[in-house]
This record gives sequence, structure tokens and C-alpha cells, in this order.
Amino acid sequence: MELIDRTSYTDKVIDYLGKGSIIVLTGQRRVGKSCILQCVRRRIEAADSHSNVIYINKEYSEFAQIRTSDDLDSFVSSRLKAGRRNYLLIDEVQEIDHFENSLRSLQAKDECEIVITGSNAKMLSSELATYLSGRYIEMHIHSLDYDEFLLFHHLDDNDDAVRLYLSFGGLPQLAMIGLDNRQMTDDYLRDVYTTVVMKDVISRENIRNVRLLQDLAAFLSDNIGKNISANSLAKYLKSQSVNVSPAVIINYLSFFVNAYVVDRVARYDIHGKRLFETNEKYYFEDLGIRNSLVGTNLRRDIEKLMENAVYLRLVRDGFAVNVGQLQNGEIDFVANKGSERLYVQVAYMLQSPDTEQREFGNLMAINDNYPKLVVSMDPMAGYGDYNGIETIQLRNFLKTKA
Repeated sequence: MELIDRTSYTDKVIDYLGKGSIIVLTGQRRVGKSCILQCVRRRIEAADSHSNVIYINKEYSEFAQIRTSDDLDSFVSSRLKAGRRNYLLIDEVQEIDHFENSLRSLQAKDECEIVITGSNAKMLSSELATYLSGRYIEMHIHSLDYDEFLLFHHLDDNDDAVRLYLSFGGLPQLAMIGLDNRQMTDDYLRDVYTTVVMKDVISRENIRNVRLLQDLAAFLSDNIGKNISANSLAKYLKSQSVNVSPAVIINYLSFFVNAYVVDRVARYDIHGKRLFETNEKYYFEDLGIRNSLVGTNLRRDIEKLMENAVYLRLVRDGFAVNVGQLQNGEIDFVANKGSERLYVQVAYMLQSPDTEQREFGNLMAINDNYPKLVVSMDPMAGYGDYNGIETIQLRNFLKTKA
């Protein structure tokens, strides 16, 4: 497979090298962390032919003997070269027991620049926060955004390409498989999901109730953009003859979040300026994985998929995203980045008075001067505003840095 440099990520990694911090690339399995690491390696070696890059990929059998921090110490120390700039790149570092001990020692001795990747948020946050607090920079790697999707699949930017993106998502490996063989793409997406669940959820969390895990995954897939509470979910599952407590449901939902399958998005009281701790919403990190769980039906699920795609665009652009809560309504997304704020509503079409009142009326109820935006697939979106509120077609929003 052609190695395509996702420069929005590799540029950041290169910029942080030499700044004294361990660089940690996080994200769901198969979103392209390995390829980004390989591109970083290629750029390091191209810039300095005398550099010494020590590369470890824990998914390769040739590195199977590196199981513990002691193994890692031995492997690295035998390959460090005096008088040269040394780099240590480790892919899927969570597969090495107590890896943080080795990294702390290497960093303390300033023996090499370190870039690692990992696929489990709980494991990474606990080990890194405990042993390497203040010594690392985390970069979250997402699946392909729409621009990258066009590049990887050699597609023109048009409405058909948007539909393909909403249907197949942005796992980079799909570019090698191709999108014209639906059976192969479906099999691949299911296999990726199964791998994530088996390695980063069931095995790591010692899950016994696999059926509950499967039921929750299906429920989340079918309820994108809806407020979800553990209590109401427990009642729903009970109606399906699955008896489980809200506390267990909360734990199981966190397992999906830790494996980067879904993101948990809290509600924000716009007028009260506070976060709510219940009834969060969940969005998938990849649309293809979501569709593999419940099937792809754009006619039925278009608004869910649009909303998820808008969320992914916002977080990819560096926004911290919440669901906006009004006294008598809701704003799909309140996006903050530094001093910037953006309010976003997502609607499939804007051709009925009821839809206009719901989407624009809620935005007009916010009494501040931050930008307000409605994202739609309406062909007239983008042609003028509505009482000062901008409209934009989904395709243009996905291509435009927010």
C-alpha cells in the first residue's frame, strides 16, 4: 500500500521533536497511527542521514520477545549509538508491560527522542499520568477526514463522494481494498471492530458478559445524537430480558470510550455556563465502524451520520465539543477552542417552517455574539443567511477548516 503522508499530523510530530517531551499518538486501532509513525521515521531519516531510528512495532512477530520493560531496556540499549541523534519509535506500546519505567529512564538520561502510539486510553492515561506527568504531549489520531478520504480513494469532491464517506468512514486501509466490493469492505470493518473489542475491551477489561457488550454497541450505533442515561438504558435492556445495573452499564460504556470506539460528549448549560454530568451523547470515532454494527442505510440514518460527521470535523479541528442545553431546546454542538466559540446545528433539509423554527430558533435564543451555523444537505444552504445565522452544505463544511 502506498504510504501517504498525513501532514497535518506528521508536521506536528516533527515540530515537537527536540522539545524534551515524549510524543504519544493515541487513537482507535487501524486509524493510521502506524503509517504516521512510519512517515515520521521517513522524514527524520530524510532530514538527517546520520540519525539512528530504533523502531518497534508490537504487532509484528519479530518484536514478540519484547514483553516487559526489562526486555525493552535491553533491546534499546544495544541499539543506541553514541555521537548520533537517536530516536525511539514504538507502535502499540501498551503491549509492553510497565513500558513507562523504560521511557522515564530514557527520557531522564536524554538518550533519545521518543514517539509512541497506543490504543487504550485508560491504560495510557494511568501509566503516563503516574510516571510521566508533565513529560509527554498527546496527539489524538482520527480516521481520515473528508479531504483525506478524497485523497486516499482518488475521488473528486462531489455529493456522491460525501455519500461514500458517510457510508464507509475513514479507515485508511479501505483505500487498498477499494470501495467497489461491498462484501470485502463490510468484512474488513467487522474484523477491525472485532479486533478492537477483543484486544482493547474484552481481554484488557476481563469482560465476562460479552452479550451485554454487544447489546450496548448496537444500542449506541442506533442512537447517535440522542441523550443516553444509564438508568433508562438499564430499563430498556430489562425489556429485552437483559438484567443489569446502571453502574455496570456506566463501566461498560467507559470501556468503549477507552478503546476509542466512541466519544462521550457532555451537555453544557449555555445560560448557566456549567456542565451536566448525566444524559451524555455518544459519537463514533469512525462512521464505517458504526455502520458495520447496524448496517448502512443512508435514507434511514442520514441525520445521525451527518451529525456524527460534523462532530468529527470539529474535534479534528481542535475544538472541545459539548452538546448545548437551553431552557426549552438544544444546540447540537457548542465548540470551543481558546477564545473561539462556535454554535452548530445539523439538519438534513431546511425546507419546512417547523425545521427552520427548530434549528434557527434555538440558535437565535442564545444571547451572545459568537458565530452560529446550520449545516445541511439542502441545496440552497450557503446561499444567504437566516437572520444573521450562516448556513452551509455538509460537503463544504467537511472541506472547510472550522
